[in-house]
Amino acid sequence: MNYKMLHTCLRVMDLEKSLEFYTKALGLKETRRKDFPEHKFTLVFLADEKESHEIELTYNYDQEKPYTIGDGFSHMALAVDDLEASRQRHEEMGYEVTDLMGLPGSPPRYYFVTDPDGYEVEIIRGS
Repeated sequence: MNYKMLHTCLRVMDLEKSLEFYTKALGLKETRRKDFPEHKFTLVFLADEKESHEIELTYNYDQEKPYTIGDGFSHMALAVDDLEASRQRHEEMGYEVTDLMGLPGSPPRYYFVTDPDGYEVEIIRGS
């Protein structure tokens, strides 16, 4: 039996701010959108060029306060070919970014950038 990763759902407070982050800062493309006004929510799916896995942004119309990010969730990760330029770009865009980091005994090969809802995204040097 084979399983295939399809999507990861993130609940967001401001759909436009989240779309700006994931499309402009991370280069993902909107693949489809489903509006359910009678149930007061919208789903927007985003993917990279290969469309092998999607992020589903769920926007609930009546959410009044930010979602609590569970203490069991850590982050999602994306690879990039120019790590230093990517970090600088995210910093210039005004997003919260960490210093370049590496695992103990290894050179720096990743950093984290925080999306508008507080979700951390790890950006890793691609091979």
